[in-house]
Amino acid sequence: MPTIKVIVIGAGTGGLCLAHGLKQAGIEVAVYERDRTRADGLQGYRVGISPDGSRALHDCLPPELYETFLATCARPPRYSNILTENLREVLSFGDGRPPGDDPVDSEKSVSRMTLRQVLLTGLEDVVHFDKVFRGYERDADGTVTAFFEDGTQATGDLLVGADGTNSRVRRQYLPHAVLEDSGLVGITGKIALTAETRELVTPKMLHGVSMVFAPKGYFCVYHVMEFPWDERGRPREGIGATDARLISGWPGLTFDNTRDYIMWGWAAAARRLPADVLDLKGPDLQRLVLERTAGWHPNLRRLFELADPGSCFPINIRTSVPPGPWPAGNVTLIGDAIHTMTPGRGVGANTALRDARLLARNLAGVRDGEATLLEAVGGYEDRMREYGFDAVRESRKQMSADGPVHRPVIGRLALAGMRTAMRTINHLPPVKRKMEQSQAAYRGEGRED
Repeated sequence: MPTIKVIVIGAGTGGLCLAHGLKQAGIEVAVYERDRTRADGLQGYRVGISPDGSRALHDCLPPELYETFLATCARPPRYSNILTENLREVLSFGDGRPPGDDPVDSEKSVSRMTLRQVLLTGLEDVVHFDKVFRGYERDADGTVTAFFEDGTQATGDLLVGADGTNSRVRRQYLPHAVLEDSGLVGITGKIALTAETRELVTPKMLHGVSMVFAPKGYFCVYHVMEFPWDERGRPREGIGATDARLISGWPGLTFDNTRDYIMWGWAAAARRLPADVLDLKGPDLQRLVLERTAGWHPNLRRLFELADPGSCFPINIRTSVPPGPWPAGNVTLIGDAIHTMTPGRGVGANTALRDARLLARNLAGVRDGEATLLEAVGGYEDRMREYGFDAVRESRKQMSADGPVHRPVIGRLALAGMRTAMRTINHLPPVKRKMEQSQAAYRGEGRED
């Protein structure tokens, strides 16, 4: 039986899911992460895990760890809302019931930091922190060696770049695979969910994901996240004995300070913002959002005001330019390292998880003698290019400064037309159901691969 060793650069969502899948398959894997400790890294903003993402986690994680993932998810959204800046409903999907009780084929909400801590669980002997990737060399014997800025190195049969949008692996491996700006800049903020802040959102906002489309192309998304543990990190009463046991016994909570919160993400065309917006710090970003939303509903403005300034940071929303096919080798890429996309369709993390599942499955075929390493990698890359860059294109359609709502003259007409169409759909249940079914299918509900 062939033996292979896989080197993964980056301990993000895709890289860690891949590591679990390989470890479960008995394939040697080592992950190298630039963060200095397990507690460093991403803030606890929401990730919507689609059926595609759940399927990947279910297949790659050990069964009890998948159960821990389920136990640590936030309350799933029951509504998907589109609102005006005056808090008037334009369109709303959902009937107030949970989105499905299938543990795999359903939508879930999770804190990004919590998900990372779940995925790090059980990989303590695999993940190496404080390792900044410098470059790689292909060796004469067919192996590949990764070099790190601390002078160390690691050799394996396959090198996987899972190092995100600014991937150093991609820059060396596929220098022609470039990124371009969407022309939009996002600013995020996070507020503790308290008695006061609960009163600032509508019942559907409290139990859903809400988007505001406003004049000048301004946009904001709101997520309300409630977790199965309290402010002290103890399992809440009434969550079920099994979940309580999993949460109490999960070591990841030691590293995760995520508590109930409301998150907002505001975005605008970069040309409407100061030239130095990406260099601004939290308080200045907060003031900028308040300045640009002077006519918005007082409750929404209060949510901007109450955000922790330290949680506010700017995001230059970029997207990959799909490159042409390339020959398979002993280096490959997953997730944002190869197909960075806008948040427009909410599938970035799920596509990375889908990559991890597919690559792990193909490499298990190498273990079993069913394929060579190059065949396994080539098969993965062929399929990944198909669904990955389709997601890039679809996400770009949803978020681009080239859209009519961002244009100075016709923007208001485009916004008014969009709102009229959405209000019409809101009163046509058969059309709404068809749209919901289409969205569910796009996010992988019922998908087999």
